[in-house]
Amino acid sequence: MAEIDAKVVMELRAQTGAGMMDCKKALTDAVGDFEKAKLALRAKGAKIADKKAGRAAREGIVGTYIHHNHRLGVMAEVMCESDFVARNDEFKAFVSKLCKHIAAANPAPVCIRREQVPADLVASEMAFYEKQVLDKPEQIRAKITEGKLNAFYKERVLLEQIWSMDEGGPEQTVEQVLKALIGKVGENMVIRRFARFDIAEEVS
Repeated sequence: MAEIDAKVVMELRAQTGAGMMDCKKALTDAVGDFEKAKLALRAKGAKIADKKAGRAAREGIVGTYIHHNHRLGVMAEVMCESDFVARNDEFKAFVSKLCKHIAAANPAPVCIRREQVPADLVASEMAFYEKQVLDKPEQIRAKITEGKLNAFYKERVLLEQIWSMDEGGPEQTVEQVLKALIGKVGENMVIRRFARFDIAEEVS
């Protein structure tokens, strides 16, 4: 195989944030296939993130976003392991983009992880879906209902939503973007909590 073009390595580094040697190796292993190399680096970052998941994250920052009309605002608290990373520009950029993502998300996320979705909301959704499938054969109703509930989670659970802040390239979830950053920076990071304020929403 021909030598990997340094410009391609630089482009892969710019898109993934991985080190130069890691990018070159990924391209070599992928026989020059840019997208395959990108996916390999993403998978490597996810593995690193999984290994660091149990480490304590006691530092971090609170990010904010206020829409230009001042009718929509978001606050998000993202934790990391050290003050050094909390001051890192890429970490701060992620938190800023996360706030914008939460503001732009339609429908808006209701929680960070699916196990945090309120039980009464899950029950209400399930009851609605069960009514929708009454005309289906009994043996497939449960499977269809489960699929609809899973789609609901992907729409309303923050980590499972499609990340809306990057243009182009393959779609990634918020969790995948977070894991890629963890893999790059080398510290555990946790989205701890968020709040979304929208003047147009009714407050119960």
